[in-house]
Amino acid sequence: MATLKKLSDESVRRWKRVWEKNGADALRRRPAIGRPPKLDDAQVERVRTALEQGAQAHGFEADLWTLERVGAVVTRETGVTLSKASVWRLLTGRLGWSLQRPERRAVERNESEIARWIAHEWPRIKKGP
Repeated sequence: MATLKKLSDESVRRWKRVWEKNGADALRRRPAIGRPPKLDDAQVERVRTALEQGAQAHGFEADLWTLERVGAVVTRETGVTLSKASVWRLLTGRLGWSLQRPERRAVERNESEIARWIAHEWPRIKKGP
């Protein structure tokens, strides 16, 4: 059985006035109207194209995107400055990107030496003396 919520008398009176004046359609839920986005669809596509070129193509040392770097590219491409939160919403919402973290590996890592050690040294150590 559904639970009923207690309604305030004032809300009921207000809804009744709206219904009497404009009918049942006036009581239908409407989508929230928020602030319009700072970037239009064409600007978002320009940003997408710029980001797909990679960070180094835009003068950054490493080919890694951060919110600050993306914000700088957005400003350069569109003239619009976005907060970090707005850059995040742009990336995840309008562009459909997700958080990716680079793997941390030593530059000196030698895959063939690691494979040799696992194949030869580890079994010897595992067996013991």
